[in-house]
Amino acid sequence: MEFSAKQIASFIQGEIIGNENVTVNTFAKIEEGIPGALSFLSNPKYTPYIYTTQSSIVLVNKDFVPEKPIDATLIKVDNAYESLAKLMSLYEAGKPKKQGIDSLAYIAPGAKIGENAYIGPFAYIGENAVIGDNAMIHPHVYIGDGVKLGNNCILYPNTTLYPECRIGNECIIHSGAVIGADGFGFAPTTNGYEKIPQIGTVILEDNVEIGANTCVDRATMGVTIVRRGAKLDNLIQIAHNDEIGAHTVIAAQAGVAGSTKIGKWCMIGGQVGVAGHIIVGDKVGIAAQSGIASSVKDNSQLMGSPAIDAKKYFRVSAAYKKLADTYSEVNNLRRELNELKKQINK
Repeated sequence: MEFSAKQIASFIQGEIIGNENVTVNTFAKIEEGIPGALSFLSNPKYTPYIYTTQSSIVLVNKDFVPEKPIDATLIKVDNAYESLAKLMSLYEAGKPKKQGIDSLAYIAPGAKIGENAYIGPFAYIGENAVIGDNAMIHPHVYIGDGVKLGNNCILYPNTTLYPECRIGNECIIHSGAVIGADGFGFAPTTNGYEKIPQIGTVILEDNVEIGANTCVDRATMGVTIVRRGAKLDNLIQIAHNDEIGAHTVIAAQAGVAGSTKIGKWCMIGGQVGVAGHIIVGDKVGIAAQSGIASSVKDNSQLMGSPAIDAKKYFRVSAAYKKLADTYSEVNNLRRELNELKKQINK
């Protein structure tokens, strides 16, 4: 597919600076631009590349002011990154999509399949499962008994939905993800640990995305729930009875222990560990590798392990870098003080 600058600007409501008839048919990073490609500039550190890029069109923010001539046609928008996302979604939607049920897929007699669904070879759909319209179920997906999958969902190869899970509309679940495995529940006895049956379920609300090899465990009782619009990266552990708030994003290798509630619009960095049975408020930012041991108030910004206020962490970190020198100075002062004491005692 090929689009002109005029067509693109009309779609994203942008202002054209340059040739409105120039066309593009692909995307490229600004530093790797090629003729016929569309790039974007939103991070100031990439500004030098806009003067050398070979891309035909570059999206920029409205406040961008060039310091020298630029060969590419510019389209000024309120938010270049957001506009790029819209264009890439449009491009992706235009690609042909597979439809139909492969003869090698297994569908239980009591399952219900929506309209225009694609079910790839070796997919398994259990008894009484309900598959929504326009579902894309790739090869080797397992959908257990009683699962309900909403409309326009995509399940990539080797994803697993345990029985009775509920998946909303417009959800994307990537390869290797497991939704609804047993929570980590064991009772200590004199003979070891006795398994506690996990009889709850998992609910993913609308527009949730789950990354590759991420696990969302079923509740011991009740539900583990990921609220609408939340995005989970790869290799994340969400334990039993957790609640992940709407539009919260969690980066790779993070782990949330059981019965913890995380609020909406939070941003949680990679390798963060969150203790169980606590509440993390709304719009909380947690830096990578932080450890959250207790409940957190709304709008907090945390770093470190155990995590503290981010501004305080920077001050502590700056002091830590000087700790060896400070230690030497204290020892020198101690020796001087001891010499003074000796002289006074004489």
